[in-house]
This record gives sequence, structure tokens and C-alpha cells, in this order.
Amino acid sequence: MVYVIWNLILLTGGYSCTKIDNYEEPKETLKGRVVDVVTGEPVLTDQGSEGTRVRMRELSWTASVPENLDFFCMKEGVFQNTKVFKGTYNVRVDGAFIPLVRLNDAGDTIANESKTQEIKGVTELEFKVQPFLKLEWVGNPVVSNGKITATVKVTRAVSPADFKAKIGPMGDYSDAELDDMLNVTDVRLFVSQVPYVGYREWDNRYTTIIEYSGNAFNALLGQPLTITTQGTIPAGRTVFIRAAARINYATENIKRHNYNAAVRVDIPQ
Repeated sequence: MVYVIWNLILLTGGYSCTKIDNYEEPKETLKGRVVDVVTGEPVLTDQGSEGTRVRMRELSWTASVPENLDFFCMKEGVFQNTKVFKGTYNVRVDGAFIPLVRLNDAGDTIANESKTQEIKGVTELEFKVQPFLKLEWVGNPVVSNGKITATVKVTRAVSPADFKAKIGPMGDYSDAELDDMLNVTDVRLFVSQVPYVGYREWDNRYTTIIEYSGNAFNALLGQPLTITTQGTIPAGRTVFIRAAARINYATENIKRHNYNAAVRVDIPQ
């Protein structure tokens, strides 16, 4: 008799603790792109936390403090999230460009270029930003003895004066501190066997990283810079190359690279 009663209690307790989640799954879509405010061209990026992050915060949900909902742009500078609950959101992007939301040392908002948007169905947004650097291929890559030689040009996409005007008030920085932030710290020729080559997906046997101290790169801004891969890439292999460069300034505590477009290279047999 005791055995039967105990099982009955267990069954009853198990039943009474069961909760059914009857919320509909999120099915709205947010998509968009991040473009250079001057040229209108997409701001190419990495895929992952080292690239452009999209941060959403739902404002229409008042039962608790809204949490940040983060995801990342694709390397082409576009983003898409197909699992969003219908509602009103604040949306911002953070990457290798002047921050859209800028605070001073006291935590006061001195600039806010984020967007507040009702999301239902398919909602599209475009963010116009000021990238730190612009990278362009010069000519076509050349293959010789399993090595790739490519030429890239790195220029500033935001003027030092504009950078200082917008970043300076965030920390009451001196002119010398801002000059140091503007310094280019490294240029990379990434090599990978997949098209989305970048910081998250690169082969260290062949990738070349050139580091610069202080303002040593300033004289190279706007000049063709020729870089050759390391090691020997096997004959018959197909790889992808992509150049990247960054300045000595972190957005959301990450020093992010600016990129150019990936190029396919076939190593001859």
C-alpha cells in the first residue's frame, strides 16, 4: 500500500510541475546592410565577433529589463536574422568605423545614430557609417613557385580631423593620444581555402602579417604595398586571399580590421 501511494504522489507531482510553452516561435525577419556614408559601398567585414556586430534591444517587452540580442554581419557587409519576435527594437551596429553611439566619461550620450524600428514581416535597415580605413587591390595577384604576390592600397576612409572631433569627446583625449589611435598597427594578407577568408578563417602556413610601430605606416598610406604569402602552397590548390588592416583604436573593446573583397587564386599544376 505504501508503495502505491508513493508512486501516486510522484505521478501527481510530476504532472503538476509540467508547464507548456505556448508562445509562437519568432518568425519576423530583420535584414540590412552597412555602407560607407561617403561612397555608398558596403563596408566589408569579418564573420564573427571580430567583424561588424548587430545589437538589438526590444523596447516593446516591458515584463523585464530588455536584453541585448547580438548577431554578426556577413563578410559582404550585409546582415539577416530570420528569428525575431514582432515588436519595437533599438538596433545598432558596431565595427571598424566611428561608433554610432558615443558616450563621454560620465556616461552621458553625446551622439546616438542607432535606429528604433518596429519589426514585423521582413524589415530592412541601412546603416551609413564612417570606416576607419579603405583597402583596394592594385592589379591582379601573381603566382610563382607556390607563392602569391598581391598589391594593396590602404587609405583613410575618415579624416583625422573628423576622427578626432568624434572620438576625442568620448574620453577627453589629448591630441597626441588621438594621433596614436589613428596609427595603422598591421596589414595582413590572409590566405584560406574557403571564400569567407578573414580573421576567423585563415591558414597560418601561408598568411603574411606585417606589423608597424608608432606612425611608421603613415608614409605608406595611399601607396601600393606589395605583399607575398609565406610558405609554399601546393600545386593544383585553389585558395582565397583577402587583405586587412586596422588602426590602434578599439570599438566595443575590439580592435577590428577593415577589409577588401576576397579573390580566388588557382595555383598551377
